[in-house]
Amino acid sequence: MGEEKITFTEWNLADQIETKEDVAGTFEAVIELAIQENDPEYLLKAIGDIARSKGMAQLARDLNLDRAGLYKSLSPEGNPSFFTVIKVLDNLGYSISIQQKRAS
Repeated sequence: MGEEKITFTEWNLADQIETKEDVAGTFEAVIELAIQENDPEYLLKAIGDIARSKGMAQLARDLNLDRAGLYKSLSPEGNPSFFTVIKVLDNLGYSISIQQKRAS
């Protein structure tokens, strides 16, 4: 009797984002996590995942950016400029707002 081999594939958030509601839910969860952990990398990774879910090649064309450069910029090793983040978010239909912190 042979043993069955179990294979695993890497889970990719970009594969799970299909609707506007998925995007909104991802942003809400990730912003909360980034604040709790005091780590903006969570938000930057989510922006990259959401961008990949929507199609990086088209996004790069829309933003008049190099596709490979955009991939690299939004990768876990990337360090996108604030301008790039704003342009990507705008293309995805989002913006950033700032509010004063509440006194604790």
